[in-house]
Amino acid sequence: MSKKILKVKTDYGTYDCIFETEKDMGGYVVTTRRVQGAVSWGKNLAEAKKMIKEAIEGVIECNAVAQAVDQGWVKFTKKASTLA
Repeated sequence: MSKKILKVKTDYGTYDCIFETEKDMGGYVVTTRRVQGAVSWGKNLAEAKKMIKEAIEGVIECNAVAQAVDQGWVKFTKKASTLA
């Protein structure tokens, strides 16, 4: 399995990402050690970079919302649906 470490620039900083060739589907599986849970795949390096950027940003944003809920800054309420 071939590995490449490339820097990926996101809205929240630049991250070293590990791109590993994927034998079964082709393309690259991508992870980063600094953002737990950010994992993605792309059919080529360009797509894999785009996908991991979105995954990193998504994990960071979800963690920020979860922290805001935990601290009481944000509250989610269930809205009743109206069906006619």
